[in-house]
Amino acid sequence: MPTVYAVIMAGGSGTRFWPASRNKTPKQLLPLAGDEPLLAATVRRIAPIVPAERVYIATGEHLADATAKALPSVPRAQLLCEPVPRNTAPCIGWANATIARRDPEAIVMVLPADHFIANEDAFRAVLARAIESAASGRITTIGVVPTRAETGYGYVEIGDEIATGVRSVVRFVEKPDRARAEQYLAGKKHLWNAGMFFFRAQTMSDAIAAHLPPLATGLAAIDAAAKRGDEPATVKATFPTLPSISIDHGVMEKMTSLAVVPGDFGWNDIGSWESAWELAKKDAHGNALPEGGVAVDARNNLVRDLTRGGKKRVYALVGVSDLVVVETDDAVLVIPRERSQDVRAVVDALKARGDGGLL
Repeated sequence: MPTVYAVIMAGGSGTRFWPASRNKTPKQLLPLAGDEPLLAATVRRIAPIVPAERVYIATGEHLADATAKALPSVPRAQLLCEPVPRNTAPCIGWANATIARRDPEAIVMVLPADHFIANEDAFRAVLARAIESAASGRITTIGVVPTRAETGYGYVEIGDEIATGVRSVVRFVEKPDRARAEQYLAGKKHLWNAGMFFFRAQTMSDAIAAHLPPLATGLAAIDAAAKRGDEPATVKATFPTLPSISIDHGVMEKMTSLAVVPGDFGWNDIGSWESAWELAKKDAHGNALPEGGVAVDARNNLVRDLTRGGKKRVYALVGVSDLVVVETDDAVLVIPRERSQDVRAVVDALKARGDGGLL
């Protein structure tokens, strides 16, 4: 079996978690599902398969110091800091080329930085199966077995079994409406697309060359610069010129022989404060409150105290239900849980009035 490397995509902004998430402390650097930052949890849970010395982190230049602080075990040289965001195809392409220079026979595992996994043993078993599939030459993804008719996720339609626990991919499907999501759940032929990919480094290089020639040209320039010791300057000049396109649209949807491993391991993409409430410890009435909080005739609320230092507050809720309340040192958010996705509207409003200090 060739050596396995991991690429963790950690460049997102996480605007749906304002006011906790800011430009320099985005979602993946926050402890939204436990006591450790989501990024640190991602690296920790794969350590039995891929140790830190073979982990690469794809992030933004402005997040380099915070990312390094969150991951002291990952060598600083393995932080791939993009000068500008260009979506996941350039991100994965650059990381893949970097790993291929180190190990041309490498198998590469690409994971998002900001997901929650409840059953880590089951997750690692699925990873092992996907790695084995990738070793055979197939680009492989993991599809999460749906637990509800979700309209907020893309899906993978599955075909025949091509190896034990591995199915062919019929097609990738965009986020469906409610009726179609219900059909997908009932039909058991569609899995949630969780954005995890596994491949031989050479297989991905060949796929990018075939389906995204402009990206391949830019990556070749960066690769040549790296070999002559001039990679940082070339990345800064070249990266903004790369096509801004997702790996799904740029490569995966154009491939004809993809594989998918179905997985059921308690996955949550932690996409909003609603997700944080779902994962939080709650009292008998569904309230997730800071220590010492009081809830009277209140149900299913989330309160997060993210203030630093100073005297701790007692949060008291009376006669309210299904709220999210988040306090930081400089902002307070109050929003119905069902409208958690609309937090981005606050960020847009702050940008519009030029209040960059809160972003």
